[in-house]
Amino acid sequence: MALELRPNCECCDRDLPPAAAAYICTFECTFCPDCAGRTLAFVCPNCGGDLVLRPIRPAAQLAKNPPSAVRVLRDQRCTARS
Repeated sequence: MALELRPNCECCDRDLPPAAAAYICTFECTFCPDCAGRTLAFVCPNCGGDLVLRPIRPAAQLAKNPPSAVRVLRDQRCTARS
């Protein structure tokens, strides 16, 4: 089973194409670099797990394993961790 490669940041809704830098947790919650680092301190606000750099899927594999088109947004605003 391949990663979903979600198309947006769950905090700010920034587009995150498959080749873009993005951070994910083990549940594939997905965040842009700004939200992951500045706002969330690399801790997932949903599960409390680490946010790590999402791997890049090689372009040749995108046709066979396309990214998700489903946009996911948090119900609550992302707030800075202290």
